[in-house]
Amino acid sequence: MVHFSTSTQHQCREKRKGHNSSLRPAPRAADHTASRAAGAAPALAAETRRDASAGLYRGRRCRMESCFDFAQCRKNGFKVYVYPQQKGEKIAESYQNVLAAIEGSRFYTSDPGQACLFVLSLDTLDRDQLSPQYVHNLRSKVQSLHLWNNGRNHLIFNLYSGTWPDYTEDVGFDIGQAMLAKASISTENFRPNFDVSIPLFSKDHPRTGGEKGFLRFNTIPPLRKYMLVFKGKRYLTGIGSDTRNALYHVHNGEDVVLLTTCKHGKDWQKHKDSRCDRDNAEYEKYDYREMLHNATFCLVPRGRRLGSFRFLEALQAACVPVMLSNGWELPFSEVIDWNQAAIIGDERLLLQIPSTIRSIHQDKILALRQQTQFLWEAYFSSVEKIVLTTLEIIQDRIFKHISRNSLIWNKHPGGLFVLPQYSSYLGDFPYYYANLGLKPLSTFTAVIHAVTPLVSQSQPVLKLLVAVAKSQYCAQIIVLWNCDKPLPAKHRWPATSVPVIVIEGESKVMSSRFLPYDNIVTDAVLSLDEDTVLSTTEVDFAFTVWQSFPERIVGYPARSHFWDNTKERWGYTSKWTNDYSMVLTGAAIYHKYYHYLYTHYLPASLKNMVDQLANCEDILMNFLVSAVTKLPPIKVTQKKQYKETMMGQTSRASRWADPDHFAQRQSCMNTFASWFGYMPLIHSQMRLDPVLFKDQVSILRKKYRDIERL
Repeated sequence: MVHFSTSTQHQCREKRKGHNSSLRPAPRAADHTASRAAGAAPALAAETRRDASAGLYRGRRCRMESCFDFAQCRKNGFKVYVYPQQKGEKIAESYQNVLAAIEGSRFYTSDPGQACLFVLSLDTLDRDQLSPQYVHNLRSKVQSLHLWNNGRNHLIFNLYSGTWPDYTEDVGFDIGQAMLAKASISTENFRPNFDVSIPLFSKDHPRTGGEKGFLRFNTIPPLRKYMLVFKGKRYLTGIGSDTRNALYHVHNGEDVVLLTTCKHGKDWQKHKDSRCDRDNAEYEKYDYREMLHNATFCLVPRGRRLGSFRFLEALQAACVPVMLSNGWELPFSEVIDWNQAAIIGDERLLLQIPSTIRSIHQDKILALRQQTQFLWEAYFSSVEKIVLTTLEIIQDRIFKHISRNSLIWNKHPGGLFVLPQYSSYLGDFPYYYANLGLKPLSTFTAVIHAVTPLVSQSQPVLKLLVAVAKSQYCAQIIVLWNCDKPLPAKHRWPATSVPVIVIEGESKVMSSRFLPYDNIVTDAVLSLDEDTVLSTTEVDFAFTVWQSFPERIVGYPARSHFWDNTKERWGYTSKWTNDYSMVLTGAAIYHKYYHYLYTHYLPASLKNMVDQLANCEDILMNFLVSAVTKLPPIKVTQKKQYKETMMGQTSRASRWADPDHFAQRQSCMNTFASWFGYMPLIHSQMRLDPVLFKDQVSILRKKYRDIERL
């Protein structure tokens, strides 16, 4: 009986977690082949073979409980130290990108005494002895490191291991008790809950950001020109040759197009078989990109090693991967449910693949395709995301009591944006209300950012406070006093029906308005500048809109970004146009989780820039929320007089008329886009007005009638 489902590997792993070794999947045919090849490696000297065995297998029984010291992590939190680069040591660009991703993350520490995890500066990515990137004498170099400690609490990144002819999974030195973040790792050698399986990525894989997935819209039915495609090398002999050599049996030249070429390597003609010339001619007829983008399923057979570049290429192209690599521990298998995004085939049952994928229902194909796009953008589109996902998986193991569950990892926005330190309850995040059948709390907390001394009872901040307090949805008002002058006496504040809490800003910096204050007890935050002009009706309407879009920023003052071709940089504009991409936090509602994310996810460099300029914090918050949601903010009913009436009356308003202020915001746009690795802001042409707004009916019939009088 043919069992052809989306990944059985996930099910097996769940069983392994229960430490029932009898349920561990047996090695498959390809694994036995690899084992025989490893045992008969005439090219390796006896000493090298001993090192190979020691390097991979000495710590074979390592698990977090036996080979990892939790004490330092629980003392200082999850901090990662990267060894300083040694003089004369070359580091390939791919490994430089790995190290840069760590050093640019919130986990990085330059103090080894604070570190929970250590990463070598010695390049371990390519351990193929025939590769120009191969680092010689790595064993002695690693052993000489005074913090090595037999690899304990160390993480080693590796893409290529072993070499011709057997391509074993040895990395060429004794890793001791170190964890491996390794591509093409087999289930046989993978140490569950210790190693991390990562995808094979090319040297051109972007360091940050990365391209979006290629699925621009959902076609119904979800079938494309080709049902199943592959285009790649064919190996005539040796490990990994069996599957690719047999693909011609399935190729029909119509909707199943599986193309191979033996035209690679220096002396391919010496070894070519009777099919080579015909295969090569057929191979040249098709464009790989065209096939990729017009196929429903993409075959991902093993190469010399278990992993393949085809895997990430298929994910990005929204071409459902059909895996043909027996015994491969799929990337991030500990947290990603590949049942939802891929088909796991069996190399021994190649001939049954076409009929099996034809039997998959169109609804399932659409769901699989959509999941490929989510996974690509969440975890695989850049080296940074691959590295951060690896680190987050390890952090979850260390702090199991607050680790992310499967729903978080496998549903938008993904594990990198949902920080379990904030809460272990899904209902505290704005992304899962529908899954849980919940709605956000029906009240909000207003946070007014005050930077001007209180000298008159007619000041805008007091009028604003009274208007907001009258809202039926207002639970409390927090005034963040970021003014250099002392706090005003209690009697200076107007009497209101809701509590007014005045907090003195400790550092008086702009980013402090987005700190996750314990005083904020509601889901929603109404963020306000002190000179904002809003009526109670406007506040009420904006909040009712936000309740339908709790993951987004909803508010009044809109701004936009654009690409300036002449300057080749991003521009910022406040002009009234037909679209917008930002809603400024001087009058906006959003979920309080974004305070936590702003404070703990964003790097200190961006927050320090905001604080030094005393500017751009609102732009940075918009970048963050759009990066998480992949959606634009929502503008509610237009009102031209957002702050204009207050110009010249306050110190803050005078900044808006300052030309330097505008130039700074242009500069911020480009600095933020550079850190994110792409432009996350998204344009929208949607504005939400109250029903009956401006309609020719009696004003008495309108719920938000005051808005029309503004």
